[in-house]
Amino acid sequence: MLGAMFRDGTPMPANLNHQGGGHYFIDRDGKAFRHILNFLRLGRLDLPRGYGETALLRAEADFYQIRPLLDALRELEASRGTPAPTAALLHADVDVSPRLVHFSARRGPHHYELSSVQVDTFRANLFCTDPECLGAMRARFGVAIGDRVEGGPHFRLEWAPRPAELPEVEYGRLGLQPLWTGGPGERREVVGTPSFLEEVLRVALEHGFRLDSVFPDPEDLLNSRSLRFVRH
Repeated sequence: MLGAMFRDGTPMPANLNHQGGGHYFIDRDGKAFRHILNFLRLGRLDLPRGYGETALLRAEADFYQIRPLLDALRELEASRGTPAPTAALLHADVDVSPRLVHFSARRGPHHYELSSVQVDTFRANLFCTDPECLGAMRARFGVAIGDRVEGGPHFRLEWAPRPAELPEVEYGRLGLQPLWTGGPGERREVVGTPSFLEEVLRVALEHGFRLDSVFPDPEDLLNSRSLRFVRH
């Protein structure tokens, strides 16, 4: 796959974008790509001690169609005596509700003007029968309204990104909160459905799940309302 991406006369794949100056952006997992490159350079699989994302690396190796790497990963897992993951179900639903908010904006020392802005409130429900995967979902997302510590297989989130036109004081007065993802030093705001489902997809792949169904449009994965994953 890597060879085909840069071969003369080959149409540029949808996930490969030319950035200018001889640089290209491949829309795949950057951290896993480090190990892809090392395998191609060295001809052997050399992972850090305790590396726990072999399922994600296997998915990337399958995308790039690097058969020797897939074989090496199978041998590694067999040598570790890695138990086969238990069957599990993961369901992610997300919905958005637009809301028109009115507020007074100060335009001068003694001049206030009534303004309006649309605020989108997102509500998501994650259902997962694998407690480890559900715990990883909880750890992946930051501040949000909702029952973040509830028991059982459900994990609910509610958040509303602040529009640039809405002053922070009004945003706080309305009791709205953003949603964050990532660890220290790489924290990112989840501003909509695509960025939320992208993080869900990452965690699902890391835990051995495979996408089973997309609603309503299978061709528009990251703008869907519902994703269903299974692990056999």
